[in-house]
Amino acid sequence: MSSAVSRPTAAPSSQALSYFEQLLKYETDCWDVHHALSNNRQDFVLLDVRGVSLFEQSHIAGAISMPVQHITADALTGYSDDTLFVVYCAGPHCNATEKAAIRLAKLNRGVKKMIGGITGWIDEGFTLALAAKKLPVSSGDQ
Repeated sequence: MSSAVSRPTAAPSSQALSYFEQLLKYETDCWDVHHALSNNRQDFVLLDVRGVSLFEQSHIAGAISMPVQHITADALTGYSDDTLFVVYCAGPHCNATEKAAIRLAKLNRGVKKMIGGITGWIDEGFTLALAAKKLPVSSGDQ
């Protein structure tokens, strides 16, 4: 008796190898990004493609806020043509990384998605840069 897992026969090893090698050309993970950031090996630009207000609440230290709708040729003029962009969003329930990756690819830019997004980052136990708390201004301070 077969299961729903095994009923579609697994791909031959050569096809599986090709698929998984190709997949790594499109994706990276939280561990690899964290390792690069922590060991002065950052050879990419990390883009937080969520909304600005979410970025301001918390984000991965070293990331640049660039919501999907702001990814334009003009926004990228300060980056060399061979820059690799790594995009992340809220997590597996969000498709902003795919939207951002499509925009970057249409602009002929190298791009990978960080799978897991903020959710994956937190799940791995990594910390986020938090917004500084703003103290209320008292009437005597004005």
